Amino acid sequence: MLSNRKTAYGLTRASTANPPIPTSYLALQPYLKKNPDRTREDYDVEVARIIVNAKPDVVVLAGWMHILSERFIEIMEGRVALDHSEIPTTPIPVINLHPALPSAFDGANAIERAHEAFMKGEIKYTGCMVHRVVKDVDRGEPIIVKEVAIEEREPLEALEQRLHKVEHEIIVQATKKILEGYVVRYLLLRMVLMMYCRLV
Repeated sequence: MLSNRKTAYGLTRASTANPPIPTSYLALQPYLKKNPDRTREDYDVEVARIIVNAKPDVVVLAGWMHILSERFIEIMEGRVALDHSEIPTTPIPVINLHPALPSAFDGANAIERAHEAFMKGEIKYTGCMVHRVVKDVDRGEPIIVKEVAIEEREPLEALEQRLHKVEHEIIVQATKKILEGYVVRYLLLRMVLMMYCRLV
């Protein structure tokens, strides 16, 4: 569990889990203050380093509000190495949870903007999705999408609660879907290698 907010509840949940889940904290501004010669992209490389060293099968961005640079994505996709002396890592899928439908309300304050659009009569429903992370914010390929109706005179807080409930369900479903795809690809690759070895 990595957070860029020291007070994130996820850090507490992870450290008190049974068994405990390793945690790490790295925030942008303290990093730049401590390393005045470094850039925001250097920070993203450090985030990538923490992730790569943990050897995860998938990276799930849930509540991570920092927009990651293209360099981070290239490292996760195995297109570039962390450092010039290294070889690129095996690709690690990165997925993100977003409280809006594809192409509807990209970026921050999506729920508030959807609620406001509903109040103006511009939309009848909203939703949430889990998508692959690409350089364009909230524009990656959707993995799971769920529509959520907005009720007449529904306060923003009530809509937020209902959306968050759906988000909690789809983040688990999407992570499972990615991991199952990872296992299938591994088994297919293994089968192809075995067939190749028999032919040689």
